Amino acid sequence: MINKETTKMTLAAGAATIAIAQTDSAALDKTLETLKTYDWGADRQALKPIDQAIIATHDDAAARRALEKSLVDTLAGGISRSAQDYVCRKLRIVGTARSVEALAALLAAEETSHITRYALERIPNKKAAKAMRDALPKVSRKLKPGIIGSLGSRRDKKSIKVFSKLLGDSDIQVAKAAAQSLGLIGTSAAAKELSKFAKKASANMKLPVADASLVCAERLLADGEKSEAVALYKEFKGDDKPAHVKAAAMKGILTAATKK
Repeated sequence: MINKETTKMTLAAGAATIAIAQTDSAALDKTLETLKTYDWGADRQALKPIDQAIIATHDDAAARRALEKSLVDTLAGGISRSAQDYVCRKLRIVGTARSVEALAALLAAEETSHITRYALERIPNKKAAKAMRDALPKVSRKLKPGIIGSLGSRRDKKSIKVFSKLLGDSDIQVAKAAAQSLGLIGTSAAAKELSKFAKKASANMKLPVADASLVCAERLLADGEKSEAVALYKEFKGDDKPAHVKAAAMKGILTAATKK
């Protein structure tokens, strides 16, 4: 039987838990307000309640959604560059499809594009990849390689055709990024585009395409696509290839031979 003393202790513990939750909630609300005027040089400790809330809501879906909404609302409210940077870093952790629209709105600006795609790159929802694909033809040439790289890191298959067209871009940085990302995507379709372009690549693109093809072959092999990987490796083991490319291709072929 539960005695009166035990009951009192239980009620006290419950009351303490509620008080702590209310205090944390109040501290978080205050910090979100602080974030609206936060700028470079401000005390970083002032934002600690948000960091703590991210940890505390890890297993609480409803609380995590509420936190994400608060961060998104703050981001869309016109905050400093420093605060935008902070919020994007947090949305990289807690962001879902609900964050995409607010993040996508910052992709085209040079000062926020990098940190925005940093967040979008990690949001697993397909809307995040679509936002970057849609932004690609609209952003400046300076920003294109970064967005291409983020889509490559996501292994976004829907970007393969877009990247294949960019392999011959007049901007060498854009072309190299397209090759690297095709390698990272690492599918049979990506391999096909790299192989096709390798036959007509200009002198300054031959090595980037070869390196990207080796990465692609590694991805294929890791994904169990052994025959496709070997076929791609064989294209780069000829005597006309740079020594390191030939060596890597031969090593890949030998590695594939030991795979069951």
